[in-house]
Parts: sequence; C-alpha cells; structure tokens
Amino acid sequence: MARVVVDVMPKPEILDPQGKAVTGALGRLGFTGLSVRQGKRFEIEVDGEVTDDRLAEIHRAAETLLANTVIEVFDVRLETPTAAAV
Repeated sequence: MARVVVDVMPKPEILDPQGKAVTGALGRLGFTGLSVRQGKRFEIEVDGEVTDDRLAEIHRAAETLLANTVIEVFDVRLETPTAAAV
C-alpha cells in the first residue's frame, strides 16, 4: 500500500498565531534563533499503484477539501518507504 502526503501551510502573507505562540515558547525555553509556522499534514493510504492520474485526483481532493486555497498552500507528494532503523 502506497502513502501520499499532503502538506498544508498558511501562505507567507497570512498571520500564523499558532506558529507565533510556538516560536515564543521555544524562545522562553532557551531555543533561540528559531521561527515556526504551523501547518497540517495529511497521510493518504492508496490501494494499488499510484499513477499520475491518481496523484492528480489527490491533488484535486486537497484543493477541494484539505486546504483553504484562499489562505493556504499545499504540496502533494508520494512518500517513499525508508529502511527501518536498526
């Protein structure tokens, strides 16, 4: 079974209060020089082969439901399996 990941982030010009809160908390904990923007990650399990048509379908789903394209941008990618840590 293949996995497709959709990452959704606020557009750069959109305020990100959650990211700002995390950035402030990191600073108070001593982690300086970091700036955070918070988004969403969707992992979609796909039965069968992931074809270009299937990726286009997932892209349409992301554009229609997973992201608010007025204030968010998104990226659709096929996740490649990694070797298990030993």
